[in-house]
Amino acid sequence: MVCLGNICRSPMAEGILKKLVKQYNLNWEVASAGTNDYHRGEPPHPLARKVCHIHGINIDSIRKRKFCATDFKEYDRIYAMATDVLEEMRYIAGKDFDARKAGLLMDELYPGRRISVPDPWYGPEDAFHQAYKMIENACKALVEKYAVTCCS
Repeated sequence: MVCLGNICRSPMAEGILKKLVKQYNLNWEVASAGTNDYHRGEPPHPLARKVCHIHGINIDSIRKRKFCATDFKEYDRIYAMATDVLEEMRYIAGKDFDARKAGLLMDELYPGRRISVPDPWYGPEDAFHQAYKMIENACKALVEKYAVTCCS
């Protein structure tokens, strides 16, 4: 799960997907990263943590990590939270970019529509709730899609 800073959207996505992976008893590794180099080693935004806590998810231990080209060797699927993030991933990875592994998270719900999860960083708390709901719905769709194909 990748966003710009690995402070708001991608840590929420990591927490949501980890909860679903546990619920479905899947053997998946889930992680998050950001394309920029700000906030290295910092925990998620306080409102991201608050919204996740409301939903029974603890993301307090996640620390900002920068996305790198080797992530394409490490992970089977890499989801960007927004179109600009996907383009940054392409730039960072260079020749290691693998379009078969990378995509927009919201494409799991709305294939081909190129919908981004809005960055709630500057918004009010409600923006974090809205981002959470979008991410949760997409994560549920991807678990239902891939849990059947990989684990049945």
